[in-house]
Amino acid sequence: MAYRIIVWGTGFVGSAVLRNLVAHPHFEIAAVLVNSAEKEGLDLGEILGIPETGIRATRDIEEALAVDADAVAYFGPNAMHAEANMQNLTAALRSGNNVVDTSMGGFQNPVRVDPTLRERIEEACREGASSFFSGGIDPGFGNDLFPLTLLGLCGRVDRVHTTEFIDAGTYPDQESLMGLGLARPTSDPALLDNAGLMTSIWGGPLYMMAEALGVEIESTVENYRRWASPEAIDFPLGRLEPGDCAAHQIELQGIVNGKPRIIVDHIHRVYEEAAPEWPRPQLHVAHANRIAIKGSPNVEQETVFADEHTGDGNLGGCLATGMRVVNAIPAVCAAEPGIVSTLDLPLLAGRGGMH
Repeated sequence: MAYRIIVWGTGFVGSAVLRNLVAHPHFEIAAVLVNSAEKEGLDLGEILGIPETGIRATRDIEEALAVDADAVAYFGPNAMHAEANMQNLTAALRSGNNVVDTSMGGFQNPVRVDPTLRERIEEACREGASSFFSGGIDPGFGNDLFPLTLLGLCGRVDRVHTTEFIDAGTYPDQESLMGLGLARPTSDPALLDNAGLMTSIWGGPLYMMAEALGVEIESTVENYRRWASPEAIDFPLGRLEPGDCAAHQIELQGIVNGKPRIIVDHIHRVYEEAAPEWPRPQLHVAHANRIAIKGSPNVEQETVFADEHTGDGNLGGCLATGMRVVNAIPAVCAAEPGIVSTLDLPLLAGRGGMH
């Protein structure tokens, strides 16, 4: 059986996914929704730089959602555009389509989402008898799927620490990174200096790990630090002046029995030489997802994603993020109406991927 998918969004993640769906035996592209007038009416092949497909992109949401399909794969803008995303997601769910998403990472752990937002999604699921799963992008699977899988191999867990390393200088969503405090003067206040914000963004997978382990998070500790560039430097997507933030570390600690036992960490560098004294990945100069578990046994896993043609880590990682939710579509379609999380899903082995 091929699952028919309406793909909503042809940005960095959506385009990467679409290139892999054009000839996929397990998924069929039923329609493609775009946001820009310049793409409307274009053949999907022209948008992706591949041969013509016969699939025309549209901005007509009502028309696209009326197409016979099993699910909508939503690759919208980041969570800074939450209201636009919520309107689109609820419209898709009300239309009777199951929905998988990468834009609203807070829904990775539904119980941690603002109750007003959660009720809007739940109401749309009830109206459309549909199911919703968000794999997020940051947070993403490196903060829930990877550690949860490895925790299942342990007899005792004393501490679990996830770290995402990325090359921020080539990351396509510079808006979100700059919004957090990167590539801006370190003398400027940083958004992540606001108490509670880090927990609201990354607390979902942290509390999910605690739930899986059967422990209570007593409190969270938020550590944010920035590293200033000592000189002006051009990077692929911009320029740093002396004193601008060339690297930052975002560390969220979950306190269990008075100690930091569950840690979600991010280290982003605008250029390779930045913050030389900070931790680095072992398998790549800039990109990796690392999971370190102290217990019985000790476990350390480092995973690197790379584009098959260019080796680009951002493209490889974003494609993996998108395919994570696409490969979840059969399980989401089979689920009872409502919001599901990683804890609700079975093993997703990428059926049909060897073709």
